[in-house]
Amino acid sequence: MISFDSSPTVAAWRALLAVAVVFVMLATTGWTAVRHERSDEPRAAALAAWARGRLAGHPLPAADAPPHRLAQFFATLTSAQRTALANRYPLVVGNLNGAPITLRYQANRRALVQAREVEQKRTHDVRLSPDGRAEAFHRMDRFRSMLANGRHILAFDPTGRGRAAEVFGDLDRAERISVVVPGVDTGLLTLERPAPMVNAAPVGMAKSLYAAERAARPGTRSAVIAWADYTSPAGIGVDAALGKLAERGAVRLKALVGALPGKAPVSLFCHSYGSVLCGVAAHELPARVTDIAVAGSPGMRVENARQLRTDARVWAMRDRGDWIEDVPNLEFGGLGHGADPVDPGFGARVVATGDAVGHSGYFEPGTESLSNFAAIGVGAYASVSCADADSACGHEVVRDHAA
Repeated sequence: MISFDSSPTVAAWRALLAVAVVFVMLATTGWTAVRHERSDEPRAAALAAWARGRLAGHPLPAADAPPHRLAQFFATLTSAQRTALANRYPLVVGNLNGAPITLRYQANRRALVQAREVEQKRTHDVRLSPDGRAEAFHRMDRFRSMLANGRHILAFDPTGRGRAAEVFGDLDRAERISVVVPGVDTGLLTLERPAPMVNAAPVGMAKSLYAAERAARPGTRSAVIAWADYTSPAGIGVDAALGKLAERGAVRLKALVGALPGKAPVSLFCHSYGSVLCGVAAHELPARVTDIAVAGSPGMRVENARQLRTDARVWAMRDRGDWIEDVPNLEFGGLGHGADPVDPGFGARVVATGDAVGHSGYFEPGTESLSNFAAIGVGAYASVSCADADSACGHEVVRDHAA
């Protein structure tokens, strides 16, 4: 790993290296940018219809109203009224932080049915290119998979590359809640992956973590959210080296956590660019977020854990074969994400990865990295195995609780 001091010469090298990183990214991956959402997208149309809607002669609350205001609104409705809103405005109700969880599941099932029908028609649209029809087929197949019995879709938006979130476990009754925050190339078509990359995709990560948490503490009611509900960078391009998408995602993560039901402690498990997002969000997250664990992190846009300004415990891990180790840990002119979270000087609790393999292997069943994540998620801190450089990371937590 490249290291720097604060001398003027080194500062100049930082600038040169930052410029070099940009040119390498442009040469190898191209300039990636966020596509602006068109006004005729289904989500935008649904929000416009909701804004004009009325119920029993009264206007509907703003879709971006605070979660507690939306919760109060739904609490005043009859079951029939809630269902009617979910059926009429599924792309709104299914994404409302503050709406009842089961109602969001219901709304998103309806939205998925509608989205699947749209894509099915597009597969036969002769105005589309062969590639366009093939993408429509893949999206239709993804929506069909998401509609399988027993799946609980907490958020769904088919706009662009798409966003979604899925819940494993009973979120309303959970005693511990974990949120998996994935990295680059997160979208509807990458929400799940086939073997052997099943556990490198958001849904696979969350399913593995949920199973591991239940094994770690069978008596604890846990729930895990696969949170692919933000616009991530497309590939390892310039967007991945900047913090703009992390800043936008942090707003959405804060809204999610702030609207979770109950009072259960929440743990965040942030992979790759997802750790950048978690770092940006950390200081504004509710106090119920007790743990922030990062894996394969390029940085959290700070120089040390204290600058995150959070009371949550900060954990970090990186496998020896993870290519992210070769990414320079710097920040210059907005480029780069700051210090290495597994560096002893950063101040995180450094956790062992054991037999995890590479950048995408942290959630593989049977690995030490997944076992450690599960122990953190259910609060079994004494079971966390620490990296050699931080052999007391888990025991310190136990002592903190006893103090």
